[in-house]
Amino acid sequence: FGYCYLEVIDFLEKDQHFREKLHNTDMEDIKQGKLAKELDFVSHHVRTKLDELKRQEVNRLRTLIKAKQDIEGGNDIAVDHQALLKQFEYLNHMNPHTFEVEDLDRLIKSATKDLENYDKERHEEFKRYEMMKEHDRREHLKTLNDEERKKEEEHYEEMRKKHADHPKVNHPGSENQLKEVWEEADGLDPEDFDPKTFFNLHDTNGDGFFDEQELEALFTKELEKIYDPTNEEDDMVEMEEERLRMREHVMNEVDTNKDRLVSMGEFLVATKKKEFLEPDSWETLEQNQAYTDAEMREFEEHLAQQEQDLNQRAVDLQKQRTELERQQEQLNAQKIELQQVRSATVQQEKALLQQMHNILAQLPGHQDQLPPGSPQAHRVQHEEHQQNIPQQTHQEIPAVQPEVGQEHPHQP
Repeated sequence: FGYCYLEVIDFLEKDQHFREKLHNTDMEDIKQGKLAKELDFVSHHVRTKLDELKRQEVNRLRTLIKAKQDIEGGNDIAVDHQALLKQFEYLNHMNPHTFEVEDLDRLIKSATKDLENYDKERHEEFKRYEMMKEHDRREHLKTLNDEERKKEEEHYEEMRKKHADHPKVNHPGSENQLKEVWEEADGLDPEDFDPKTFFNLHDTNGDGFFDEQELEALFTKELEKIYDPTNEEDDMVEMEEERLRMREHVMNEVDTNKDRLVSMGEFLVATKKKEFLEPDSWETLEQNQAYTDAEMREFEEHLAQQEQDLNQRAVDLQKQRTELERQQEQLNAQKIELQQVRSATVQQEKALLQQMHNILAQLPGHQDQLPPGSPQAHRVQHEEHQQNIPQQTHQEIPAVQPEVGQEHPHQP
């Protein structure tokens, strides 16, 4: 979204009429959509480019939706692309071809809404960070014995005092603070300080405005008085929160039209105010705790509830695991029992076949049914072989017949 919005504004600022209207319109009028109506008066080539940008953005969104659909495996599911495009409120999805007043109105409202919420979300995130840091410290103390706890508490207090011991911090946006930048960062004589020259020096992109980043850069010298990344007692997350606080303070005092930009005119007007010349002292973060005691109690109660929920979830998961292991053991036992039954069945089948073979071997005329190579078949073949061997017992010697004319020697 940010890319689309910035490109739109970039092209609109190329139109002289729109640029003047943009710079002379306060934030409330922008929010109410008055600026969007000026789109009808921009030049033709700018409108043509905006149309092209919109078509590109719509195509990009459709590609993203298609990619998301493919990733989620929904190729076979009908998807209402128009309904999905409605999620992108900053474009009029009913007209994907031309950039109209409604598109600019949507873009501006979405942008200002996001910017207004951005700082709030950053503060809330920092508050949670600080409370978690304190919670972790308290939990660590619970793990120590009395002597160790006493030493830890003494070290903690020592670090707090060391962090608070720093040079005076100038009020952000005051004459003293800017003169210090003028002298130390710009290398100029503080006696020659000139607000207009200062503005031009630090308007790094030369657009005639201080944006949020350009403003925050002015506070680096002040922050270096408080925070050093090499020191144990200094937290760089806290430094960035301090930078945000300083920028918000200056914006609230100087940005009179609330467009989140400081123009040259707004800056010069602010340098003539009493607050610029004689500011109050600036209270740093260590003087302003990010959370109240009630918020800390609520935060710890929430953490305790989260921990309880996680523990209960862990117990439930362990029960599920135990039950799955029990079921697995049952399945393994059933598998072994089934294997044993199958093995016994196979043995019974073998014994039954053996009995059948023995019976068949004893039945006449069924020898040919015996399996070749079985013991019964070998025995039957042997018996048949024995039966086929000739039985030679008493061989009869034929009587010798005497020749004609001879007498038998034993005859008289």
